[in-house]
Amino acid sequence: MTTASLAGRLDGLLFFPVTAFAPDGSVDLGAFRAHVRAGVDAGAAAVFACCGTGEFHALTPEEFRDCVAAAVEETAGRVPVVAGTGYGTALAIRYARLAEEAGADGLLAMPPYLVVADQAGLLRHYTELAAATPLDVIVYQRDNAVLTPETAVALARTDGVIGLKDGLGDLGLMQRIVSAVRAEGLDLLYFNGLPTAELTGAAYRGIGVTLYSSAVFCFAPDLALAYHRALTTGDDATVNLLVDGFYRPLVELRAQGRGYAVSLVKAAVRRGGTDVGEVRPPLSEPAPEHVDALMLLVERGRALLKESGA
Repeated sequence: MTTASLAGRLDGLLFFPVTAFAPDGSVDLGAFRAHVRAGVDAGAAAVFACCGTGEFHALTPEEFRDCVAAAVEETAGRVPVVAGTGYGTALAIRYARLAEEAGADGLLAMPPYLVVADQAGLLRHYTELAAATPLDVIVYQRDNAVLTPETAVALARTDGVIGLKDGLGDLGLMQRIVSAVRAEGLDLLYFNGLPTAELTGAAYRGIGVTLYSSAVFCFAPDLALAYHRALTTGDDATVNLLVDGFYRPLVELRAQGRGYAVSLVKAAVRRGGTDVGEVRPPLSEPAPEHVDALMLLVERGRALLKESGA
């Protein structure tokens, strides 16, 4: 773990690697290392290991620790490593301590398991997690963990909480959160955490949310980096080209199956030459024709970039 502030190091395209499994279902650390190494070499600004795309829900604590440690070793300090954590408060703290032991730089706190808590309960959950670890915490808002602006302000005052990742997609709520935190003179990092964040990248950027996670980076880093470069430099023509010709069709394809935000991405990584295995239950493999359609979309996206000269 580095001593530099995590908040100051999260600037660029964020890589959420899939977790590799061998044919017998066990974790394949060799394939996982290769996948992480390829992402960092391609230009990832950070590695978020064992998070949603990495099937955090399907990993044992021991597998989680080993994967986070492998990611830390492969990045070798070049970029920060953020590890997932979740479930109830006690287990979230346990995973946080495992991540700390493995050398992670921070945590992505996913929604609590199963229960729908009120705002006081959510605030207590995240503040107890932050107090139990020296690692910086990013709170992931989605599903059963949706914050009011008042709760977001309280989290911004909490030592160790540095960011809020939004997987809900309510831009009105996010604008209110950003405004409320700013009005109190506080700071948070904000992340667009929707499954294909690029589709809404321009909209989020308009309210000050500039960081985002890119699942596309897992299997087509050239397309993900081209979009990121266009978005950050104001190249609206290239942004629109990729949204219309690649990202919108990708979102429509992703909607064809349950769990495709993970399983379709993992299948595309395999098609790209890194054998990361299949998803674990309760997820299922995507239909072969949908994987074929995705790979055709990737070819189309690259052709569009080539034709445009971007």
